[in-house]
Amino acid sequence: MRKSNHSGELPLGLGLALAQNPEAMKRFSSLSEPARSELLRKAHGVSSKNEMQALVQALTAPDVT
Repeated sequence: MRKSNHSGELPLGLGLALAQNPEAMKRFSSLSEPARSELLRKAHGVSSKNEMQALVQALTAPDVT
């Protein structure tokens, strides 16, 4: 089986981290397509569980304006 590295696919680690954080899952689902694509791009570059959890946690941070 060949591993795919397409930026539009949800990495397993991101899916698991989102499943553990319902608020982040809700926010991820409500992202615009460009914002979701950017998050997926970042997720594909993550190299550790802690880094993925930080990326997901950032979804629940209040917006700074």
